[in-house]
Amino acid sequence: MKITINDVTNIDYEYARKNIEKFIKNELESSRKNGYVVGLSGGVDSALTYYLAAEAVGIEKVFALIMPDTTTTPKEDVNDAKDLVKRLKGQMNVIDISPIVEVYKSTIPIYQEEDNIPLGNVRARIRMTLLYYYANKMSMLVLGTGDRSESFVGYFTKYGDGGVDLLPISSLLKSQVRKLAQKLGVPDNVALKPSSPRLWVGQLAEKELGISYDQIDLIIYSVIDKGYSLKEASEMTGISLDIIQKVFDMNKNSEHKRTFPKSLSTNEVIKYLS
Repeated sequence: MKITINDVTNIDYEYARKNIEKFIKNELESSRKNGYVVGLSGGVDSALTYYLAAEAVGIEKVFALIMPDTTTTPKEDVNDAKDLVKRLKGQMNVIDISPIVEVYKSTIPIYQEEDNIPLGNVRARIRMTLLYYYANKMSMLVLGTGDRSESFVGYFTKYGDGGVDLLPISSLLKSQVRKLAQKLGVPDNVALKPSSPRLWVGQLAEKELGISYDQIDLIIYSVIDKGYSLKEASEMTGISLDIIQKVFDMNKNSEHKRTFPKSLSTNEVIKYLS
């Protein structure tokens, strides 16, 4: 028996859409907030999240924030994000974060030009603070855009794009996200665009991870969803055991990103005397 990416993407997309939209709608109603603010990058995850939110609560209750750093973000990403908003006749603001990044660079004593990862994470956290500024001012919730594939391997910035109020598409693998996006009318140039956080020039997700999203999805589906052992998953997918182990190592090493900060219990610290 072989497992292919077609097995992974063979899901009931209408069922998924309805349940995600119900979740988005119910969370807003229970929060008593005015709507959602979402960061649109021009990529598929944020595009799908934006479309689902518009369907769930109405486009008038969804505010798009486009936050390029003009030193690292390709113009086509900005144009793609703007086009999505125009298609749905939504509201948006565009904020170039490069001046903010420059202030950080100029005020950090240990900053060095080769600090791609630390500075890239600063960009993600600047975007998070801007999203929450809008959310606070407009009495909205911050709608996260992370998918299951990236969450599993920890491919997101802690307190950056991971700093949100809810994650509506976090149950969908990347390959499933792309399919659902196409079904909802997200243009192919966005739905099929190679993923990248654009945290530095030339960054591409699969290149940085050293593994394709299809492989990640096959591994998660085979081992987590179907319950096969790592060895069985390797035989069924044709993916080497080393790569499968790498994915699970990434999952283990990024566990801190998916949990609340650890602390001692009250009983371990305080002893009340009677």
